[in-house]
Amino acid sequence: MRALWRPAYVGVGGNLEQPRERVVEAIGRVSRLPDTRVELRSRLYLTHPMGPQDQPDFVNAVVGLLTRMGPRELLEALLGIERSMGRDRQERWGPRIIDLDLIWMVGEVIDEPGLTLPHPGVSERNFVLYPLCDIAPQLMIPGHGKVVDLRARVHGDGISVLETFEESAW
Repeated sequence: MRALWRPAYVGVGGNLEQPRERVVEAIGRVSRLPDTRVELRSRLYLTHPMGPQDQPDFVNAVVGLLTRMGPRELLEALLGIERSMGRDRQERWGPRIIDLDLIWMVGEVIDEPGLTLPHPGVSERNFVLYPLCDIAPQLMIPGHGKVVDLRARVHGDGISVLETFEESAW
């Protein structure tokens, strides 16, 4: 019996080596994962770094998927994309070529070593909530609330639209 298609939301970001192009490349790689389809994509946002400020601004987006993968399998696939693109996970909140975060998978509340769903901090991060609100404003994040309401609570300092849907060739 084949697994059912389930919605999942993935944050995509980076601030090294032409970050806009790396974000677009990563989304393309996600779209080629087995048993996974990218159904929705946000605008691209330019955001100030969350951690140390002595690094370039980030380009961020969120994609909405339908997948037959389970949460752990999807997370491993995302980490594999990061590795294949040259991601080195050494410095927390430091500069990175690409970052793929499994934000939420509908029907999954998980708190295990290496996997927490919904993603910790989702309700506080403008670089997640602004693009997520583009594609799923009415989505309920368990324990946090509706995305549109969460977005209204975070500040917009240091975030701007880099590319609208109409300008985007991706």
